[in-house]
Amino acid sequence: MLAMPLDDGAELRALEPWNAEEYLAHIDRSREFIGRYIALADHATDLASARAFLQGYADKALADTGRLYGIWRQGTLVGGVLFRTFDTERQNCELGSWLEESAVGHGLVTRACTMLIDWAVEVRGMHRMEWHVSSANAASINVAKRLGMTLDGVLRESYPHQGVRHDMEIWSVLAPQWRAHRAGTR
Repeated sequence: MLAMPLDDGAELRALEPWNAEEYLAHIDRSREFIGRYIALADHATDLASARAFLQGYADKALADTGRLYGIWRQGTLVGGVLFRTFDTERQNCELGSWLEESAVGHGLVTRACTMLIDWAVEVRGMHRMEWHVSSANAASINVAKRLGMTLDGVLRESYPHQGVRHDMEIWSVLAPQWRAHRAGTR
């Protein structure tokens, strides 16, 4: 199993269909918290749907159009990061993340996304990395800022979730900006 360390006791690794039971247990532990701003928890309501969701990302990885990684802390799956889209032709991708409430505040998402963006830019030649986030999700907006992203704009009331239409902010960082950001943070 390939694992990339994030900090003491935390690691990033592929989240695959064979992890379905663990993934479902993780979602069940924090379904309400995870689902406040994103529909991720809606895609895993039982073992079959959890496996199907993970298989969808395994298929995306095979097609080179997306990827899904879990964040484990002290051996327990507590969240994840992903390339929701990965367009090698246009050199654009969209990142996303989620965490259980117990894992918030340790910098795990920022460190995991840093690894993903480094790989996307330096290995895969991506030019534009995007971050889509509800304007109400301050924690996720702060991740975008820590990643050196710039607010491109707001899509007003564009995302219906749990009976509420959310404004969605689009943040991005371009490869040259990313390299400068990384040079400044080392």
